[in-house]
Amino acid sequence: MSDSNGAAENPHKKARTSPYPGSKVERSQVPDEKVSWLVQQPDYKPVKYIAGSVLAQPTWADPPMGKRNFSPKFNEEDGHVERRSQNGLYEVENGRPRNPAGRTGLVGRGLLGRWGPNHVADPILTRWKKDGKGKKVIHPVSERNVLQFVAIKRKDCGEWAIPGGMVEPGEKISTTLKREVGEEAMNSLQKSRAETQDLEKQLHKLFSQEHSVVYKGYVDDPRNTDNAWMETEAVNYSDDTGEIMDHLSLEAGDDAKKVKWVDINDQLKLYASHSQFIQLVAEKRGAHWREGMYSNCHD
Repeated sequence: MSDSNGAAENPHKKARTSPYPGSKVERSQVPDEKVSWLVQQPDYKPVKYIAGSVLAQPTWADPPMGKRNFSPKFNEEDGHVERRSQNGLYEVENGRPRNPAGRTGLVGRGLLGRWGPNHVADPILTRWKKDGKGKKVIHPVSERNVLQFVAIKRKDCGEWAIPGGMVEPGEKISTTLKREVGEEAMNSLQKSRAETQDLEKQLHKLFSQEHSVVYKGYVDDPRNTDNAWMETEAVNYSDDTGEIMDHLSLEAGDDAKKVKWVDINDQLKLYASHSQFIQLVAEKRGAHWREGMYSNCHD
């Protein structure tokens, strides 16, 4: 994605879109050739914005910069808060961390709670699509098996996405993955005690399955700013037999409006960088992705 000075090979795009999510704030425009911090831009005047929900100082957000007793340790594990980046060291200028992927046209934190990296976990649950007789469905053009994944429709923007969420301070990634699937794709927060116990068994079985880390690092997200950005660990849990995945009781909850199994292909329009993660899974599993020649390049 970039080196520590923000020399982006593929400049982030969603991190430069306007208006900023949940607001009418327009970013300063940054052309592709001026995204990198290595390119001098003396007339760069980014807009400053921090959402009211962040300024209210909920437990998941840092205090404002300069507040008494707040001196964050950037590029370190700061108490229970992970301020290290999965992409290596990032620059800190005038006491504020600098987005490793370059300029975004906006300073402050926007909707993000932490200065610097904001860590999320994205669980990608997959199964092979089957016909009425239980046989794997083969795509007629690519002649590859069709893979499906669990997708949620986000309440905040209406886009389809991988169910995922923020890693809580001191929390293991595996715990976040399990919690987010339970809350968003199985509505665990609204279940009775008995239903919750059954769900726990189902989730334990599910997360004992084969899994692989698909991607770790910076995410091109519309919430990113010059001083705060999203980083993820996307993990694929697959079930070749369908013994567990076929019996998952999907039910939208928490931040999700809908949840369903979706066929994987290159026509998917997903939130943030989620299409990229899904493509990586399809290629790794040797599943259908596009109708043309099977490609190993990551668009």
